Amino acid sequence: MARQIRFNAFDMNCVAHQSSGLWRHPNDQSSRYKDLDYWTELAKLLERGTFDGIFIADVLGTYDVYGGSNEAAIRHAAQVPVNDPLMLVSAMAHVTENLGFGVTAGTAYEHPYPFARRMSTLDHLTKGRVGWNVVTGYLPSAARNMGQDDQLEHDDRYAYADEYLEVLYKLWEGSWEDDAVVRDRESGVFTDPAKVHPINHQGKHFTVPGIHISEPSPQRTPVIYQAGASPRGIAFAAGNAEAIFVAAPTKEVLASSVKRIRDALEAAGRDRYSARIYTLLTIITDETPEKARAKFEDYLSYASPEGALVFMSGWMGIDLSQYDLDEPVGNVKSNAIQSVIANFQESAEVHGREFTVRDIAEHGAIGGLGPFIVGSGAEIADQLQEWVAETDVDGFNLAYAITPGTFEDVVTHVVPELRKRGVYPEEYATGTLRNKLFGQGDRLPESHRGAQYRVQTAATSQP
Repeated sequence: MARQIRFNAFDMNCVAHQSSGLWRHPNDQSSRYKDLDYWTELAKLLERGTFDGIFIADVLGTYDVYGGSNEAAIRHAAQVPVNDPLMLVSAMAHVTENLGFGVTAGTAYEHPYPFARRMSTLDHLTKGRVGWNVVTGYLPSAARNMGQDDQLEHDDRYAYADEYLEVLYKLWEGSWEDDAVVRDRESGVFTDPAKVHPINHQGKHFTVPGIHISEPSPQRTPVIYQAGASPRGIAFAAGNAEAIFVAAPTKEVLASSVKRIRDALEAAGRDRYSARIYTLLTIITDETPEKARAKFEDYLSYASPEGALVFMSGWMGIDLSQYDLDEPVGNVKSNAIQSVIANFQESAEVHGREFTVRDIAEHGAIGGLGPFIVGSGAEIADQLQEWVAETDVDGFNLAYAITPGTFEDVVTHVVPELRKRGVYPEEYATGTLRNKLFGQGDRLPESHRGAQYRVQTAATSQP
């Protein structure tokens, strides 16, 4: 059987998510981000296209690296204004039956105890269709707004996140036994107290003595998403992630990244394919190659090079306004997303030349950190199959040029072509998001780090 291609939609509760300037396009509806109908309509569209889920990004600060201020970010609506991603999920879940929801929340700015309840609540309300994208933070402005001088150093952020996850696993997996809730009307006992256990966590960063305040949800632990691709980020993903998002400018760079991740999963005692890997991509398509190319040129006319550099400066941790457009970026040390710089350097080696600031601006004008491909549905399908065959990636995290138009085009022109070739699902698997992704049940597998904190271990350790 041919390997199945998977789609995930990449969006954000804001105006300009990845393709800066495209909010000005007459067909773009991203300014409706404040309208719940926009999100429910999008959810129904994605479910019609059998997307695995919608992945909603988030930031808690502004992109103020470019030019040393956030003025350009504000001017171009570069992920500002931005609203909370978690608020959208219940409404989208209510109008769908199968679509998954990956929501972004950082480990640096909220205590794990209330966050555990929030995610359990969403898992209940979605009937087990929620995932959590674990981010450790990369914007210094977010750290300052939380009363810190700057964010922690890159690797220290992951060490902090390791304990954050430990607390959550103890709460989600190790506090309530499966049959703790008895709902016995005759005895008047709703929950058996003997089957609810305090986690007694005392660590470097957190002290959490009590019980999880929510009863077990369908998945207990939501599907863990992660997007770090630095060496430390890959090590973190190998222990925790079940869906991993990467961004690579070329197939060669992607193949290298995927191999590193799968090797790390294996080294962590997990199967090489125990995590789904999605690569960032923007698809511009139409019913003919000529119409697709004309659509791309139209989109490009609205793109903002300065807006792209605002994003890239934030992602790379480098003020690109200080460089001439034709100046090579060179080797730099970043305390932001280290994999961004590594990908550009690796891509430069593949092409035999250094990347300039102009290259970075043009690369990021549509689709941000990921590449874009243009063509008819058949041409796009050809390229997607090539990417999967040559890189071992599982699927694609699809960004948009305009919304919801880009997603509508994929559902209209690409999904039917992939289905005709037998490489895209006709329908969803049953059950929770975890079971839909892996077909191995609703709960964490035994090989996952979180499984060691299951209630049996917690219960036997009680005095």
